[in-house]
Amino acid sequence: MRDKVWLGVNAIVMNEKGEWLLLKKQYGGMRGMWSTPAGFVDNGETADQAVLRELYEETGIQGEVIGIMGLRTGVIKEEISDNMILFLVKPLSTQITVTVPNDEIEIVAWRSPQAILQDDTVSPMIHHLLNDMSKPITLTSTVSPGKKFNYTHYHLFT
Repeated sequence: MRDKVWLGVNAIVMNEKGEWLLLKKQYGGMRGMWSTPAGFVDNGETADQAVLRELYEETGIQGEVIGIMGLRTGVIKEEISDNMILFLVKPLSTQITVTVPNDEIEIVAWRSPQAILQDDTVSPMIHHLLNDMSKPITLTSTVSPGKKFNYTHYHLFT
């Protein structure tokens, strides 16, 4: 994250029943609202590594990135560039293992699409995604464009 350029990641996770993994955070702009696991990319990690870390930290669920569902981008108060990559993540288990509530998270739950669409405390972005689930952009290469760039991790999604 640069001073006024933010890069966040968001995990869209569904179980075998088609339920979505949602949570309520205890801080920030989404406080008290149902949203998906999310957070900022840390130094030294790719965005797809960050989304798996955030998913695990917030829910205790490990996952596998399937692809990218979208990009949310905006400017806050005409000065902060706020960007978030929306990843589709396959859960490797569906067992929520974090203890809630905790300092960050109030509750974590699997919720049906019908319940989500009828709930006005769910992020409007999730309502939009439920109504428009297009094919994800997938990881197509991990081959670096050349030694001169000194990449330690390189992931190309197309």
